[in-house]
Amino acid sequence: MNLILFGPPAAGKGTQAKRLVDKRGMVQLSTGDMLRAARSSGSELGKRVSGIMDRGELVSDEIVIALIEERLPETESAGGAIFDGFPRTVAQAEALDRLLDGRGAKIDLVIRLKVDPEALLGRIAARFAAEGRADDNPEAYKVRLDAYMTQTAPLLPYYEGQGKLVEVDGMADIEAVAASIDAALARL
Repeated sequence: MNLILFGPPAAGKGTQAKRLVDKRGMVQLSTGDMLRAARSSGSELGKRVSGIMDRGELVSDEIVIALIEERLPETESAGGAIFDGFPRTVAQAEALDRLLDGRGAKIDLVIRLKVDPEALLGRIAARFAAEGRADDNPEAYKVRLDAYMTQTAPLLPYYEGQGKLVEVDGMADIEAVAASIDAALARL
């Protein structure tokens, strides 16, 4: 089973993905985590990624898709992937569909965590204070949120048209969100 957790930055995608990894043994493909790992590696790619992320901009499709493709064999042996933070654009969604189709797989479900973007600023401030992630500063967050609204939100009709979109109240507490996700997965 392959699923996408969809929502703006700080919506809780990572929290729910980690829970699904623990509960179902699936592999979380967090482009944010993969990009942060590349950044801290000190590699040439990491240096390129670092500047882009610090400005709150999105990394190119080419880089992100290459990172995803590299991890697909791992997801296949685990029985599925949880895409967290990917795809971000319709072009990436189409590339992912082609990539999975070439491997005899598909996206089974897209779970949208519906949230209040303004309320998320508080989550970002708390996470920045606790973790000190450079990409979580309020200025970078606003750029990321704007990028989500203009580039990523158009994915909703893309997946809705495929009959794969399920919406969950992402402002509920973590356990209520988890229960709603479990209920959606049980219907597959």
